[in-house]
Amino acid sequence: MPRTVLVAFSGGLDTTYCVVWLREQGWTVHTCTVQTGGFDADELQAIETRARDLGVAAHHVLDARRELFDDYLRYLIFANALRGDVYPLSVSAERIVQAKCCARHAIAIGATALAHGSTAAGNDQVRFDVGFRIFAPGLEILTPIREQTLTRAAEAAFLAARGVHLPPATAVYSVNRGLWGTTIGGAETHRSDGVLPESAWVLTPPPERRPAVPEDLTLRFERGVPTGLDGHTLDPVTLIETLNARAARHGVGRGVHVGDTILGIKGRVAFEAPAAVTLIAAHRELEKLVLSRHQLLWKRTLGDLYGAFLHEARFFDPLMRDIEAFLASSQRLVSGEVTVRLFQGQATVLGATSPHSRLGAHSRYGETSALWTGAEAAAFARIYGLADELYARAAAAAGE
Repeated sequence: MPRTVLVAFSGGLDTTYCVVWLREQGWTVHTCTVQTGGFDADELQAIETRARDLGVAAHHVLDARRELFDDYLRYLIFANALRGDVYPLSVSAERIVQAKCCARHAIAIGATALAHGSTAAGNDQVRFDVGFRIFAPGLEILTPIREQTLTRAAEAAFLAARGVHLPPATAVYSVNRGLWGTTIGGAETHRSDGVLPESAWVLTPPPERRPAVPEDLTLRFERGVPTGLDGHTLDPVTLIETLNARAARHGVGRGVHVGDTILGIKGRVAFEAPAAVTLIAAHRELEKLVLSRHQLLWKRTLGDLYGAFLHEARFFDPLMRDIEAFLASSQRLVSGEVTVRLFQGQATVLGATSPHSRLGAHSRYGETSALWTGAEAAAFARIYGLADELYARAAAAAGE
């Protein structure tokens, strides 16, 4: 029986090692690159060239950017999902899409196995394994990096001995770039106090190279979905790609996140997510204008849960479909425009407008209101504090 494997291929160190090693083990290797926003045309061509130079039987490119937004990213916007209140889950959703596309393509070409280049330490191994098993049940899963517990230096040496040389930075840092942001891992992120050198950042320039003046932009949302930028209607993918470039120039979205991994240990990762950070800040402010306090409370709770499940490879739990229904329902009135200022690493919301705004002209905060009289306000305050007043009396009588 022929042994054919499809490798989820990014062209980086880990997946390049997988291709070379698997071919040496007698596998017929196909490679598949799923475009989730991390590559331009030149990079896609370079990846294909590398795959063919490695001797693969065929290389395939699948564009899944719109699927990524429609099925995953829009819910992360609805949820205002930020892991640890800082990290916008830049690669979590992309791994699900990549696993699904690779699994389906593996079945289409008659492969008997799927392979990914994840290590034994991170979250991606679980995401790929779960996705492969759900979308391609019965296919063998091969993970050379995980099974051999290889270091990046060892991989680079193995490839160099066979005449395969990658750029030096590729061997030092693990970079995952996509529509929703870029993650960077290296020696500095393995320590709790490590600081990445400026040369390691991919999208954002150092402070001295950022514009000296702020840039204001206006985002339009319709039922929670970003649909316009500075008066121009754009499809969500184009809007995010445009916003990534504009916000990155100002250093927006750069950060480092420390949190719990799926395996139960602490992990640390650097990230750059200009569009995600800007969109979530704008969307959250628009929601404050149109949603009730109880909607905002439960959205925060369920949104955090949704982000956590997505991050932790629990996307296929049926609870996620229930939360998605809630999140979509909550966006019925989340339409309007938000003005954001980009400057020196910050995306600052300047203001928002909406036809459904609950902030009207009927009052001036702390001064007067057209909705009630002073006597009615006094009665409300009396009744509102009555329960606490009675408790205080009882406590005083008991000598407390």
